[in-house]
Amino acid sequence: MAVIAVHQFAQCITCHAWSPDQSMVAFCPNNNEVHIYRLVEDKWEKVHVLEKHDQVISGIDWSARSNRIVTASHDRNSYVWNLEGSEWVPTLVILRLNRAALCVQWSPKENKFAVGSGAKTVCICYYEQENNWWVSKLIRKRHDSSVTSVSWHPNNILLATTSTDGKCRVFSTFIKGVDAKDSKKGTSSDLKFGELIVQLDLSSSWTFGVKWSPSGNTLAYVGHNSMIYFVDDVGPSPLAQNVVFRDLPLRDVLFVSEKTVIGVGFDCNPMVFAADERGVWGFIRYLGERKTVSSGSTYGSQFSEAFGKFYGQSKHGVSNDAVETSKTRGAVHDNCINSIIPLGQHGILTRRFSTSGLDGRIVLWDLENEQDLLEL
Repeated sequence: MAVIAVHQFAQCITCHAWSPDQSMVAFCPNNNEVHIYRLVEDKWEKVHVLEKHDQVISGIDWSARSNRIVTASHDRNSYVWNLEGSEWVPTLVILRLNRAALCVQWSPKENKFAVGSGAKTVCICYYEQENNWWVSKLIRKRHDSSVTSVSWHPNNILLATTSTDGKCRVFSTFIKGVDAKDSKKGTSSDLKFGELIVQLDLSSSWTFGVKWSPSGNTLAYVGHNSMIYFVDDVGPSPLAQNVVFRDLPLRDVLFVSEKTVIGVGFDCNPMVFAADERGVWGFIRYLGERKTVSSGSTYGSQFSEAFGKFYGQSKHGVSNDAVETSKTRGAVHDNCINSIIPLGQHGILTRRFSTSGLDGRIVLWDLENEQDLLEL
């Protein structure tokens, strides 16, 4: 198994992020605070509590270059936190939202960040030096429902979004005066702000967890219908594939290489997907076990057993803890995994990453000894 450490920080964690040197971790324990822990002599100690939001914090991102933390919350606000001395000082972001902020991510150059919201809009935020605040430009009237996830293309201009309207979209976020104009014709910097590059109607259910591959040539996102979608040549004529799996839906994804993806979600155990030499994507195995899930009669018996337990619960009020189908696969999480974060890269490979979930755990994973994955 690739697990190297399991840390129980709270009863529930909604989101988490790591400091640039990975010596500190910031997370929201399902309330309006951000707790920052530092590793001191092999023990995690709470060193900061960021208190500014009024409601649950739904997104955290810690910039790798500038050491700034951005947070987004159901209170419709976002703050950028700067470390001044020994204190984190918040700077207000003008979002102009009338619904909850649901997700946030810094751009690769860290001169912008994107906030997805329940107001069917995406806020692209940048800093105004003269006013000492962060302002936003809104991508409006493109989404038909809440924006659940955002992901920046490596070129710092294109942004992918997923929504509960079942669609994945790619937009241009070029802002004059913030982004540099590319001298090459036909580049993404020639597109206007908010221009829709492509709309993918592959899913018939809510969509979550969108990510670009390291090169930016492939896009992956997941649906609430237990499917994962892969899109190459994102543009007017994209090439799309989908992979159906038997188990519970995913919530987030991460490219660990150009052809290997880790998906996490309601099944409490990371799933590995990879593309073969023909470029066809498929499910490989669970990361928490060496063998793939068996099919046929075994799966049917598992389903019947789970259904029987569920039916018994509805009649007799038995606790939901009775159904632990994921634990039989060797999972270290015992509730939904809602985020997966890379921990450094070796070229185009991401060997280490962390996951957090509704069980209040942050789990560190290392693929150093997973040769079958690294060779994919």
